[in-house]
Amino acid sequence: MINLINSRQYFRKNISLSGLLFIGNHEHEMQVQNLSISGGLVAINTVANLVDEKDVFLLIKQSSIVDFYIESLNLVGEAEIVRVDMEGERILIGLEFKEISYDPQSLLYKRKAYRKSMAAPGQVLIAEKFYDFMTRNVSVDGILIYIDEHVDLQVDMIVEFKFEKLHLYGEGCVVWFQYDEKEGTLLGMEYLHMEKSEIKGIPRFYRP
Repeated sequence: MINLINSRQYFRKNISLSGLLFIGNHEHEMQVQNLSISGGLVAINTVANLVDEKDVFLLIKQSSIVDFYIESLNLVGEAEIVRVDMEGERILIGLEFKEISYDPQSLLYKRKAYRKSMAAPGQVLIAEKFYDFMTRNVSVDGILIYIDEHVDLQVDMIVEFKFEKLHLYGEGCVVWFQYDEKEGTLLGMEYLHMEKSEIKGIPRFYRP
């Protein structure tokens, strides 16, 4: 057993809920065994997901941070794996919440895909001028960026972008934009054409 945490700091309520866990660039069906305000214990069926304890341990060595979604509670966010154990054909995974959001209106499903909070630099070409940006969040369908200056935009305008962190570049369509009190520009765009068909590290978290 891999046990990275020895004490429970908060009360944990035993429950049985289904959800999704994004680990190793794949989404896995999970069963939530118990929850507290600081974390929870979830189970993955090794037969259904074709993973075992060794696979999880190798993934943890790369990064112990995972994304999760609990549909019935409308909870979505990031957590750190703090415990891994086997129970028959199930892997038990202890999670400690790092970032969590409550989605009472099921906006995740209305948006079609989970938006992962991410701050990383990139460049966008708008009206033949390059602008540096920082991402606010990223999904498999689109991206939200912030440009530290006023940029003249129109909805449905086509722009080109380059995002080094995900080795991603292509064309996007402006879906919405707004300006802040510092004359900065917040820009949401939808991918139109990309030079990379799969965005690794970003979960989809929805069922068509």
